[in-house]
Amino acid sequence: MVTGLTLSQMGMPEGVVLSGGQLQGGADFTLPGDQVVTMAQLMLDVKVSPEMATRNATLQLMMNGQPLGTVPLGAAENDISHYQLDIPAALMVSSNNLSFKINDGDAQQCLRDLTDKYRVVIMPTSRFNWEAQQLDIGSDLSHFPRPFFDTMQMTPASVSVSFPARFSADTISAAALVSSWLGIQADYRGISFAALRDHLPEKHGIVIGHPGEQVGGLTLPQTDKPLLKIIPNPANPVYKLLLIVGKDEAALRAAAWRLTRGDFDLQTASSDVAPQTIPVSQPYDAPRWIPTDRRVKISDLIRKDQSTTVSGVWHEPLRVAFRAAPDLYLWDGETIPLQIGYRFPSENWIDEQKSLLSITLNNTFLRNLPMNKQGLLESLWHRLGGDARQESFTIPLEPYLIYGDNQMSLYFNVVPKDSAPCSVLLNNNIKSRITEDSWIDLSHTRHFSLLPNLSYFVGASFPFTRLADYSQTVLLLPETPSETQVSTMLNMTARSGNATGTALGNNKVVMGVPSGGANLEYLRNRDVLAVSGLDQKAFNQALLANSPYTVTDNTIGVRGVSTWQKLQRWLFGDWTSDGVDADRYFSSNSSWRGFVSYRSPWNSDRLVVTAIASNDEQLARLYNDLSSSRINAGIRGDTSIITNENGVRSFRVSTQFPSGQMPWYMMAIWYANQHSGLLAILGLLATTIIGLALTGMFRRHAHKRLHPGEDE
Repeated sequence: MVTGLTLSQMGMPEGVVLSGGQLQGGADFTLPGDQVVTMAQLMLDVKVSPEMATRNATLQLMMNGQPLGTVPLGAAENDISHYQLDIPAALMVSSNNLSFKINDGDAQQCLRDLTDKYRVVIMPTSRFNWEAQQLDIGSDLSHFPRPFFDTMQMTPASVSVSFPARFSADTISAAALVSSWLGIQADYRGISFAALRDHLPEKHGIVIGHPGEQVGGLTLPQTDKPLLKIIPNPANPVYKLLLIVGKDEAALRAAAWRLTRGDFDLQTASSDVAPQTIPVSQPYDAPRWIPTDRRVKISDLIRKDQSTTVSGVWHEPLRVAFRAAPDLYLWDGETIPLQIGYRFPSENWIDEQKSLLSITLNNTFLRNLPMNKQGLLESLWHRLGGDARQESFTIPLEPYLIYGDNQMSLYFNVVPKDSAPCSVLLNNNIKSRITEDSWIDLSHTRHFSLLPNLSYFVGASFPFTRLADYSQTVLLLPETPSETQVSTMLNMTARSGNATGTALGNNKVVMGVPSGGANLEYLRNRDVLAVSGLDQKAFNQALLANSPYTVTDNTIGVRGVSTWQKLQRWLFGDWTSDGVDADRYFSSNSSWRGFVSYRSPWNSDRLVVTAIASNDEQLARLYNDLSSSRINAGIRGDTSIITNENGVRSFRVSTQFPSGQMPWYMMAIWYANQHSGLLAILGLLATTIIGLALTGMFRRHAHKRLHPGEDE
């Protein structure tokens, strides 16, 4: 089997850009440790500027310090040249470095301000292809998550989870816990799950069930205690099966939770699990979300392998990634302070007037910070020999600039003077750095939003992640879900773990819409994340019974609204509902998948989000859909429909409701601002009543004045 890895997947979404004085570049990448590469190729896509093509330069390639060869950087018929190089398999190890160097460097090192003119881009589509032999690493719990998921791999992962012939709520709940934890480990790579019913995977896989149950011919061990065990896969002993066995929901949850804690002794193939204490999340305590109760240093937001110091004139930007709760709220006019402390090198050949620190947030330009303070007095003081260096600045950020997933870029644009000698341009001894007094302060924000809002869900699994362990969420499935529907639910829980950094240790799975009992109480007290398909007719009828949606035959639609309901919406400032358009779009497509969200019919303060599709084939496509930034950006409102032909279309068919933390007096102001139509009518009624009362009073007063003797 051939595996591929692109530069984009190595963390280089723009590829490797060599221009101006930046004559060398490269990328680090890792491969799974339980594989030995037997064949490898490098497929190189190179874009060369016309000016560079005329120089007859070459591009030298190195792999782990060993030369791979050179390719010409001449003109090509197309904008992009394609090359294929065979790589010695012995060079491909667990940790690798691929580097590029323009051999025309001596001729270019003194060319200034030609960044866009002399340019070579190794495109992000450039890729390694390789074949590998699987190694047997033994049956050892201390290796987990290997071999089921290897943190060294940089490509999306896929994990098979096998269940007995009948899906049960407790086994799916345990699978949701494990999948969310694996989602945390997968991080940027992405991970998908294949749920198998009474069938074992061909390679590595996880098997979850009760003692004595059969799964694809394998009988699970009889045990009174929760059990974790790794065994060879009967189909191929090189591959392993992880057994998670428990007699009930509590036992399976304990086994799954113990698995995610790790710290097993070496060469532990099997482990009985003692009772586990599973912590309960507090609101907004997700470890991957930036704190909102204090200032947060920029140095605390960077990865462990990053530094706030950069070297040389030409360098990569410092990229700072952070996640935030999507419901951060500020009043109009309030801003979020971002303080940047910075230091440029103190070299006399640097042009202090042109050198800048450029800052962007989520591809939005924020500011160019100068090397020296600006202003007439500061410039005069600097000319007289005084110190005019500017080393800190506070940027006010508008709240809409902060997303659920954020990327800040800081680039020291060090500009040499025209008289600077050529040798200094490649001087890597100079250092520019972001100092420790750099911070962002979200402590003045509040958690408040209007729901439903599907953009919050696809970005951060919100509002379910308000309590990141899902202790206030029900995972709702049909009584007899299909493998694809269970797979989709596990993919959703993995996305949640990835977004928050918290495993779903307290999730609750309910199968079928209950009519009474404890499960109905769960629905009344929690938000609901559901997965279904149009073939689940009885389930859909019950799920959507008191929602804005209807199900007839194999079609979903939007309920019509009465004249009184339209008037109510208008009075409350809701003038943009497009239920008719959504209903027409549903009826005009036979193959689709997507999401619908609405106020919970079991609790008006709670929310329901349902992933639904016309069939399982369409539902299975949701994983790839949510891996597309274009489709993610298009999902919003409360109804999003995705088709192969038209991509994503989103609508809002119901009135949103407020959710979050807001003092009563601020809520009153907010309501007045939001419901301007109702406020105007109430104001008109109030002034009319007061006017009529005053008119009557003045008339009586005038009558008394003109006829003083009538009352005697």
